[in-house]
Amino acid sequence: MKHFLLIYDLADDYLERRGTYREAHLALGWAAAARGELVLGGALGEPVDTAMLLFAGEGPEAAEAFARADPYVANGLIREWRVRPWSTVIGEGAAAPVRPA
Repeated sequence: MKHFLLIYDLADDYLERRGTYREAHLALGWAAAARGELVLGGALGEPVDTAMLLFAGEGPEAAEAFARADPYVANGLIREWRVRPWSTVIGEGAAAPVRPA
């Protein structure tokens, strides 16, 4: 199991416009979580200009599919998105745990 970060660059008016699409976005997220694909997700604060969603899987496909289906993306609340592999090495759920000698 590998980790992938879906990184969203939020539109300037994201907070003002998200209400219309929030239920559909949350439903998409909770469905991905129920399938074991989405581990955690949310917006960074102060300023609210970025959101990050942590996916688990063998490849980036689930994260990419999520972004393509997300009403936030489809309706311009996300200026840009990208998926990056994340080499997790510390913690209970680390994909490749590395412990000190």
